[in-house]
Amino acid sequence: MPTPFKDYYATLGVTRDADADEIKRAFRKLARLYHPDTAKDKKTAEEKFKEINEANEVLGDPEKRKKYDLLGSNWNDPGNFQSPPHGNTGPGASGGANEEFHFGGTGFSDFFEQYFSGGSRYGFPQGYDEGIPRNSASSGQKRRGHDIEGDILVTLEEAMHGTQRPVSLETINRQTGVAQKQSFEVRIPPGATDGRRIRVPGHGEPGINGGESGDLYLRVRHASHPEFTTLESDVFHEIDLAPWEAVLGTEIVVPTLDGSIKLKIPQASENGQKLRLKGRGLPRGKTGERGDFYVTLRIVLPTQISDEERTHWESLRSSSTFNPRA
Repeated sequence: MPTPFKDYYATLGVTRDADADEIKRAFRKLARLYHPDTAKDKKTAEEKFKEINEANEVLGDPEKRKKYDLLGSNWNDPGNFQSPPHGNTGPGASGGANEEFHFGGTGFSDFFEQYFSGGSRYGFPQGYDEGIPRNSASSGQKRRGHDIEGDILVTLEEAMHGTQRPVSLETINRQTGVAQKQSFEVRIPPGATDGRRIRVPGHGEPGINGGESGDLYLRVRHASHPEFTTLESDVFHEIDLAPWEAVLGTEIVVPTLDGSIKLKIPQASENGQKLRLKGRGLPRGKTGERGDFYVTLRIVLPTQISDEERTHWESLRSSSTFNPRA
């Protein structure tokens, strides 16, 4: 069955020639609107937020976007879209010649899993396992099932506090059409960092002749957030400042994963300067320690000024002794 095409440009409301900044702005605008923590209709917002994240995951990454744009000439006609031959690179249609995997509850669509997840059935090459041929079923030899790997979308709130997620895995035999589906709970531990693999024992490929099943490994992917980014256990936030706020200093309210706090901006702050708030990042394992929270300052210049403002700027130019080129 062809995988339904996803028009990520339409999801974010941008044109195909939109630059990286346009895509970023479009995502942040929609993410703020549909973030489950602030939306009134949480169920609808949650599904929309996942779609927005998936689109941003692809279009916000130059390599993934390039691959997406090359998927075929029928990109704008979902009814006629056909999966490119030999384009199966993820668990949406991976598993070798005879198996196809479909996840449920991971936060990603089959389309994303098939082309952009990077997850797959993995282990020894197709047909072998520790030197034992795949057709060992006829010889009565036991064979452990291969492990399976996929991605799971985790919000920063889930990464902060931990959660239980219902997940399903459907394995389809392409030759017979027979499907096997298993459903289970996956524990997302507090502090789950982006890229971390969570092992789910026994939920990989079934074994042969009484051999044990392989394991499932779900790779954590932090959902893009309208306010925060992460690196390991540290959390980052950008704040815009007017020039006079940077020069004179000020006090502003900034959001964190623990709620909003007041932050003192020191005098003579520079563009790109990072202010560190110790221990306000994500949890680090079971130690009780946490990463840090960094606020990056961005000094924004006005694009339009009134006649009165121009007079003040000119007066400052005349009276100031500061020379950045001295």
